[in-house]
Amino acid sequence: MVNSKAVYLYARRTFSLRTLRRADPFLIVLLLFLTLLAVIMLLPIIYLFNHALKPFHELFLFPPNLIARNPTLQNFVELFTISEDAYIPVSRYVFNSIIVTMLATGGMITTSALCAYPLSKHKFPGRTVLFSVIVVSLLFVAEVLTIPRYVVVSNLGIMNSYWGHLLPIVSLPVGVFLLKQFVDQVPAEIMDAAKIDGASEFGIFARVVLPIVSPALATVGILAFQLAWNNVETSSLFMQDEAMKTLAFYMTSLTSNLSNSVARQGAAAAGGLILFVPQLVVFLIFQHKVIATMAHSGIK
Repeated sequence: MVNSKAVYLYARRTFSLRTLRRADPFLIVLLLFLTLLAVIMLLPIIYLFNHALKPFHELFLFPPNLIARNPTLQNFVELFTISEDAYIPVSRYVFNSIIVTMLATGGMITTSALCAYPLSKHKFPGRTVLFSVIVVSLLFVAEVLTIPRYVVVSNLGIMNSYWGHLLPIVSLPVGVFLLKQFVDQVPAEIMDAAKIDGASEFGIFARVVLPIVSPALATVGILAFQLAWNNVETSSLFMQDEAMKTLAFYMTSLTSNLSNSVARQGAAAAGGLILFVPQLVVFLIFQHKVIATMAHSGIK
């Protein structure tokens, strides 16, 4: 099996200005086009950062400014002072989001890996049917599962608890599908050698399989983090206690039930940036793993 990381590093090393000078005009035009496309894709991120720093009178300018003329942190101050007189402070929503996201991300990665490994490397009755059911579940939208999830959570008695946040989202079918395709590529010879050396089944899974599919694990982790961090369904359906709701839900309710659409827009802009930054940081940390995942998926 070819080391995808080595291929990626070799490609970076071989691509230089000398290569660019020798390239044909079509390649140069293509690189310029892709560079322009990358800049265009960065514009929404730049706008999001600057929008959160705009003073109130700049939020409603038309046409809108990409760069804040008079940047200020007043929007963040407003966000954290809105609930001063309320029973639940913003910090409580932030704390809930951090706890739920960390536990849910770890749970989704663990369950996806534990499910993908036997589906890929063990033959048992109903394996094909089970995997087909997992693939078909990707077709269902969240709204279809709302009532069954509510009934299950209610009967389990985990309303208004962190379990009510975790159990409805701990399964990640796309993670199982992705990891299974990678585990399929793990050579059986390596696992047989580990068995000869006396490794247990769990030892093979933890010390042989998981390190090999680590790029796919990182990709699943990014998907799981985004799903858990942006999730509002569990807060709106299963949490009647306001102290158990998450920051994403609080952001959706920040400008609702107001007499106009102008109030709290600065706080909403600051809240949108706060929701976005952790996802950006996580992606930047693991983006090399995502690139390795895409490269590895095409190399046998």
